[in-house]
Amino acid sequence: MTDSLPLAGFRIGVTAARKVDEQVALLERRGATVEWAPALSLDPNHVDDELLRAATEEVLAAPVDMFLATTGVGMRAWFDAAERWGMLPRLLSSLESAEILARGPKSVGALRRRGLRELWAPESECFEDVLEHLRGRSLAGLRIVVQEHGQSLSMVAHALRRQGADVTTVTVYRVVPAEDPGPMFAMVDLIAARSLDAVTFTSAPAVAALMEAAASTGRRDDLVSAFQADVLAACVGPVTAAAFEMWGVPTIYPDRSRLGAMVKQLEAELPSRRSGLVIGLVGGHRLLLHGEGVLLDGADVRLSPAPAAVLQALVANPGSVVSRRALLAMLPSGTAGSEHAVEMAVARLRAALGTRTVQTVVKRGYRLAVAS
Repeated sequence: MTDSLPLAGFRIGVTAARKVDEQVALLERRGATVEWAPALSLDPNHVDDELLRAATEEVLAAPVDMFLATTGVGMRAWFDAAERWGMLPRLLSSLESAEILARGPKSVGALRRRGLRELWAPESECFEDVLEHLRGRSLAGLRIVVQEHGQSLSMVAHALRRQGADVTTVTVYRVVPAEDPGPMFAMVDLIAARSLDAVTFTSAPAVAALMEAAASTGRRDDLVSAFQADVLAACVGPVTAAAFEMWGVPTIYPDRSRLGAMVKQLEAELPSRRSGLVIGLVGGHRLLLHGEGVLLDGADVRLSPAPAAVLQALVANPGSVVSRRALLAMLPSGTAGSEHAVEMAVARLRAALGTRTVQTVVKRGYRLAVAS
């Protein structure tokens, strides 16, 4: 019975601190063996009431023209605290009159539960796209309130001030590393030794904490190499996955940033990797990757290290855009001098697989042209 489960025989690392019981249960019910090492503190990390109350009073001291909501957990904690202090009606009234932009569905849900409506939210759930939405606008004289998402957004505040805005940031909670780093060091060793099939990540700070732990033990290069070759980095969404870009680590993430969707994607991805990954390309072509081997329509394709590294990054999320910066980080040492090296590697990959197999997305990067 166990052998028939989709993740039977796979060993998966979990780095989450929140909702970890739910995630472990989802994986174990599907047959996986789970190794848990919290990257972040198990404490909710809310700042003390005195600091949050002072920030709330600052928000209420003058009319708010625009409000940027970044996380559902942060919004709920702030509203709950304001309710305890008897300040919630004033806070909701202040925000209701503002133009509200929300980062994603969780912050939207937290707003709507309190009767507030967002004017706009990006489909990507990326805060960078919220800023892009504002970049062409004149913000001169506008008072903008930004709810921080666990990490300081001081650089965001500075950028908005450069556009003429008066910016107030509200720190609801901070994320900090786990109190006991031992399990995280053990996780680093397991990844570097290729003893795990995949590791899951539900926040960008968790990625940063893992990389910091690896760096402190001198194993960051080993960690990155393992992720690039044998260990799958599974992220809950694009925001978390973006934290891996600077390291050149390919990731997978579901269309909807949900825990269940991430586990469902692992169900399909891990068995296919073990038996060989098959991808349908435009024009009816079939690409098969098994270990180091690459077959196109059944014919063996020989790739040198640079185009092979580019292909590895593109097939991690078939059809998704991979930035030039991420591809540059993936190139073998000695070939990654500039983005021109990426262009040359892409050109060689196209020569091997066909000119239509790799698409250029202007100002963003490249993607594999998969069949629709």
